[in-house]
Amino acid sequence: MKITKAVITAAGEHHSNLPLQSVVDRHGVSLTALRCTLDEIVEAGIEDIAIIVRPDQSAPYLSAAGPHASRLTFFEQDNPRGYGDAILRAADFVQKEAFLHLVSDHLYVSRTDKSCAAQLCEVARQHECSVSAIQATRENQIIYFGTVGGSPVAKQDRLYNVATVVEKPTPTVAEQELVVAGQRAGHYLCLFGMHVLTPSILTLLQQNLSATDGSIDLSTALSQLAQQEQYLALEVEGARHNISYKYGLMMAQLAISLGGVDRDVILTELVNLLADSRASVSAS
Repeated sequence: MKITKAVITAAGEHHSNLPLQSVVDRHGVSLTALRCTLDEIVEAGIEDIAIIVRPDQSAPYLSAAGPHASRLTFFEQDNPRGYGDAILRAADFVQKEAFLHLVSDHLYVSRTDKSCAAQLCEVARQHECSVSAIQATRENQIIYFGTVGGSPVAKQDRLYNVATVVEKPTPTVAEQELVVAGQRAGHYLCLFGMHVLTPSILTLLQQNLSATDGSIDLSTALSQLAQQEQYLALEVEGARHNISYKYGLMMAQLAISLGGVDRDVILTELVNLLADSRASVSAS
């Protein structure tokens, strides 16, 4: 499977500025969250990248892209009709090829020398089908994520055949429809915000958009995809950090730093902060 293109959705009402925020990467270099995402994508062998933005917002993204600016093509999402509609804006760019898709409000931290996107693309090329990255997630958090139901692939670690995808399920729905063999009690396999998708997803999204006057999501189309062709989910060796959450950027920064060259410095500072905080509480 040829995977040389990526699509980043960044047009959400409350998410559009998140990729422009600053972080320090594992090498101690200060850069934008967008640049971190682009580094992740390029490491996976991607050559061209589309970014879906709000009208008149391409300029700051171009500035934040650093050395990857020449790879970027921008599409504006005017009259937005949801997440699925945003992905459809890049249909002409994709041109009937499989593509890597990432959301702009997540940062990804690999536990290996290979980026999360590179892990995902490797599996997609091997199996020549759509593959979504997933992460085992506690039951009290699944209302924030699309959640996968399916079964483990025989003789393959961390790889699953997808049977269904439910957007932000309740714990009751998850218990009834989304239990996957081998998972810890109270944990479900939730979408990671990263996918390799075949062009079939664009056809399904367009059908869903034409069938409603409202918004469309991606999870519905993914569930439909599972009914018509092979569709896998990979539990990547890494973690997603949603920087739109309260303290999300701080937690992402800590995770990146603890896996980087300044690990010892960060640990020392954290110990000092905890000691100072404990002393303050005792004094009061």
